Amino acid sequence: MAQSTQTPPWEAEGAEKREAVRGLFADIAPTYDLANSIMSARGHYRWRAEACRLIGLTDGESVLDLCCGTGDFLVAAKAAVGQKGSVAGLDFCAPMLAIAAQKLAGSADLMLADATELPIASSQFDAVTVGWGLRNVPDIGKTLREAARVLKPGGRFVSVDMSEPKGFFGPVSRWAYHVSVPLLGRILRKPEAYAYLPKSTERFMDRQQLTKEIEAAGFTRVHSTSRFFGNIAIHWGVKA
Repeated sequence: MAQSTQTPPWEAEGAEKREAVRGLFADIAPTYDLANSIMSARGHYRWRAEACRLIGLTDGESVLDLCCGTGDFLVAAKAAVGQKGSVAGLDFCAPMLAIAAQKLAGSADLMLADATELPIASSQFDAVTVGWGLRNVPDIGKTLREAARVLKPGGRFVSVDMSEPKGFFGPVSRWAYHVSVPLLGRILRKPEAYAYLPKSTERFMDRQQLTKEIEAAGFTRVHSTSRFFGNIAIHWGVKA
């Protein structure tokens, strides 16, 4: 039997990566929320809420969440901006977006679209958020520039994503992560899909590199912090 020559999603680039990642998330959509809560010990809820606080979301503001997936960042953003505020979410994976639609029950505008080519006019939002999304897009720089474009002058941006832990706990944390996530994938009967997470994290930018990339896209006052023993990085900044 001939072996498949398809590039693994963590090695794919450009349009090939886009389609590979779209298919991967369509496959895991039904178990995505459960897996997130298990892998993070439910910390992902806290980190999204913290991200909203770091950029100072307040009542009445407008927020766009890129790569919104099943909508948990939209839930956090809506809690921050209240009934007078508005939230919109965008994702290129229809099964993930369908779960978000059920979860938000009409309290968010949802769009099936690509984060590298936003179907949105310029200077529309007070804030743009993205959770665990930059690592998955085919062009990080273009995605960040699009985020800057749709922000109002002085608008804020925040990203929460995976990061390779460093320092004393780095080797132990990396080992535990690279063992536990594939194990969870086997339990959920999605071994190939969950192999993507640690492998894509290995290939992702470190905190300093991502800071420079965000600055290059047109943001200033860019800061970052880490959580979960260095496995999570939060970056935030202001449109220049």
